[in-house]
Amino acid sequence: MSWLWGLAAPAAVLALAALATRGVLAVLLRHAVLDHPNHRSSHAVPVPRGGGIGVIGAVLAGWLAYGLTQPALLLPLSLVLAAAVMLAIVSFIDDLRDLKALTRILFQLFAVLIGMLVIAERGLVFQGLLPPILDIFAAALLWLWFVNLFNFMDGIDGLAGLEAICLSVGLVLAGALVDLEAPALMLAAAAAGFLLFNWHPARVFLGDVGSVPLGYLLGFLLLAAAAGGAWAAALILPLYYLADASITLLRRVLRGEKFWHGHREHFYQQAVRRGFSHAVVGQAVLAGNMALIGLALLAGQGYALPALAGAAVAVGVLLAWMARAQPKP
Repeated sequence: MSWLWGLAAPAAVLALAALATRGVLAVLLRHAVLDHPNHRSSHAVPVPRGGGIGVIGAVLAGWLAYGLTQPALLLPLSLVLAAAVMLAIVSFIDDLRDLKALTRILFQLFAVLIGMLVIAERGLVFQGLLPPILDIFAAALLWLWFVNLFNFMDGIDGLAGLEAICLSVGLVLAGALVDLEAPALMLAAAAAGFLLFNWHPARVFLGDVGSVPLGYLLGFLLLAAAAGGAWAAALILPLYYLADASITLLRRVLRGEKFWHGHREHFYQQAVRRGFSHAVVGQAVLAGNMALIGLALLAGQGYALPALAGAAVAVGVLLAWMARAQPKP
């Protein structure tokens, strides 16, 4: 990877995302596109939502520029970006007037099916453990779940931006992406540009217009890594998000709750409800993700099973802290 795509392009995308987010924030304030606090919220005052427009716009510009210099990647990246833009449009409509859950899922499923055309060309996600048709089906379901869990987990200041940075940079450091390292770094840079406005106390939220397509693009990078053979890193790096969202969902299903409705029962939300600030919880997640990145690097050196075991322990410790720790008086 040349210095242009490794350093200059991410820096340009970061600046573009920051400028675009500032511009979008002004428009959102002018038109009063606000997220008003309710019983499910972790914030106390109205905050503009829709800042993800700037993030996705910056990623779109960076990835297309990269594709134009890599003819073999132009069509695959264009397909994935087209699907992400479609999700951004549908999700922005949802931000403004609340679409039905079935409508959202159908568009997400369509986007995932488009993306699977690209992933299937890169190899089998489950590395031959499943027949090819089942491999595609299972990978598509995982991708669909990841899109939604990333949206579910965007509930406190800074969390989604931190996770996007850690996942993207972690995949690059672990050598899990060969021809997609530059797009991953640019995605991390776009998230960092947005994080300047979203760190606690947040001045703007991603909104579904940002969290849904961002989850889609991160899911693409993770599945591309797994299809390329780096399945352990692709599983280890998002393990906190996967565990928090999946365990919470399972608990709600077992209690017979309407699990598709919003709530404040995720582990990170429990920590905030007990008095920890958004920043402290975000820092705890960052520390956990640093451990996961180190374990993903270990997996890349041929120690997949010990790394997976270590990742399970690290995530367990983080979840236990969120569920039980008490802030100091």
